Amino acid sequence: MKTCLVVDDSKVIRKVARHILETLNFQVSEAGDGREALDACLVSAPDVILLDWNMPVMSGMDFLRALRDSSIPTRPKVVFCTTENGMAHIRAAIEAGADEYVMKPFDRETLESKLQIVGMA
Repeated sequence: MKTCLVVDDSKVIRKVARHILETLNFQVSEAGDGREALDACLVSAPDVILLDWNMPVMSGMDFLRALRDSSIPTRPKVVFCTTENGMAHIRAAIEAGADEYVMKPFDRETLESKLQIVGMA
């Protein structure tokens, strides 16, 4: 079973994402900020990370850079999940190491298609 770490400071978004991912047969874990997510990845890296942009403690971009610089042997696929939709944001996310990008709010079809693009569905 594929694993997904949902990283978002919104409990509601984490719950919605978890529900969708579980219907797609993912084993889901959650983190409320980038620091928590990085700690989780260092213990056991998931197959894919659904990552929020704006979070307290450590933002999505800071997490992405820290993940890239970490010693994790297999880098998870990263799908940025955010309300930020400017091309500059998207370009910055991809350059920092994100594999794909999904806008909030998202539905099952949208998320599933993004996961297929990164080879996870």
